[in-house]
Amino acid sequence: MATDESSESAETARIPEPAPEPQTPSPSAPSQSAPARTLDRFFKISERGSTLSREFRGGLVTFFTMAYIVILNPIIIGGVPASGDSPGINTDVLGNALPIGQVAAVTALVAGVMSILFGLVANYPFAIAAGLGINSLLAATIAPEVTWPEAMGLVVIDGIIIVLLAVTGFRTAVFNAVPPELKAAIAAGIGCFIAFVGFVDAGFVTKPEGGGTPVQLGMNNSIATVPTLIFVLGVLLMGVLVVRKVPGGLLIGIVITAVVSIVLESIFDFGSSSANPDGWSLSIPKLPDSLGGVPDLSLVGDVDLFGAFTRIGVLAASVFVFALVLSNFFDAMGTMTGLGKEAGLADEQGNLPGIGKALVVEGTGAIVGGAASSSSNTVFVESASGIAEGARTGLANVVTGILFLAAMFLTPLYEVIPLEAVAPALVVVGALMIGQIRSIDFSRFELALPAFLTVVVMPFTYSIANGIGVGFISWVVMATAAGRARSVHPLLWFVAAIFVAYFARGPISDLIN
Repeated sequence: MATDESSESAETARIPEPAPEPQTPSPSAPSQSAPARTLDRFFKISERGSTLSREFRGGLVTFFTMAYIVILNPIIIGGVPASGDSPGINTDVLGNALPIGQVAAVTALVAGVMSILFGLVANYPFAIAAGLGINSLLAATIAPEVTWPEAMGLVVIDGIIIVLLAVTGFRTAVFNAVPPELKAAIAAGIGCFIAFVGFVDAGFVTKPEGGGTPVQLGMNNSIATVPTLIFVLGVLLMGVLVVRKVPGGLLIGIVITAVVSIVLESIFDFGSSSANPDGWSLSIPKLPDSLGGVPDLSLVGDVDLFGAFTRIGVLAASVFVFALVLSNFFDAMGTMTGLGKEAGLADEQGNLPGIGKALVVEGTGAIVGGAASSSSNTVFVESASGIAEGARTGLANVVTGILFLAAMFLTPLYEVIPLEAVAPALVVVGALMIGQIRSIDFSRFELALPAFLTVVVMPFTYSIANGIGVGFISWVVMATAAGRARSVHPLLWFVAAIFVAYFARGPISDLIN
């Protein structure tokens, strides 16, 4: 959300605009076709300083940096049912599991539908897909206590609550109550978070098996695998392209690193890291054996809305819903804050115009995701890669959504792009987003500490919501210590109290039980 607090700070606080493309006429130019002019008017493309080519390119890059979710989400919530002596994988309380292939299909379906809907209604280039935090919560904490249809029913209830909070204006009020300094810190924190995601995905940062330090560089503090080396080269290549202001630099970098990956895999046959420590972390870059097939959408509608309340009781089910709502509420708010700031679409206070309807559509993603058993869908921080390519409108989202819908049928085609080829884009975008921190006055410690905690807690705890919560709590405490308690918006006090309860939910739950 980076518009002018002054014209100079606005220019320095947002992602550099892509280089001019003299060969591409403005979408509103008379030489453009009537459909192009219609798209320009509907999405306000030229009004936001973009072009059709930038929107299409941005949507394409966003898809490539997000496509991994169609593979990763089934791994997290999909599994194998229990049978005989085998306990199964990712089973629910009855030993049942969501079929991996069906989860992949509904993951792509919901991401496609919701990204297109968000683009058409909210007109922002913020793509939507299954949120990683919530799907992990479902698999590790909720599903073992209930059935999978009942777990997805809790997700639907979570979405209904989120939508009601948005319709009543509560989400918008909280969004607007956040001080500009915290909004800048949230954007910078997301930059650190997204870069850390790239480092981890590519194996550049790993967890030592023998203990010692919490994390390490590669293997034994050395870049020991070819896939990780490709990631490093990709970061440098994309960095050079951005410095040189090459149009489509991130997309060009992804394509080049993917091609190099396919060539090296065909020569050395590294395989998957699950079978070979030197292998690829998720997708193996090789030419597909087939183009795809018809997706199995049997999971759509397989949901039990209130079964969890009967199985585990109203109190326990309500605690699960509270955790889902809090994660959804603030993950989305933080992500949209950071993305809007980077795209230069916000006002001088960091507020997005039309945020109300955007929050309603985003909340609908939880309802649709739960109803389709793909888990709650929310705005993806990887959309920043498309913004870095010049995307400024919902047209980029429509492009991303169409590609997700195509992914239902063309799974083998997008599986040839390894995470090591797209992770460099996340690091480069992180480097661009961290620049938001310059608008914070770090000479005032009552601002510096909350901003610092917001920035570092996001990557250190692997959660955007955690960073926001710690930032809110420390903000009200520091403001009180500085004698500015009355300047803190009442909603900020309320949300800080909610986060205190959220962070202490373990001891509170133990006391209740």
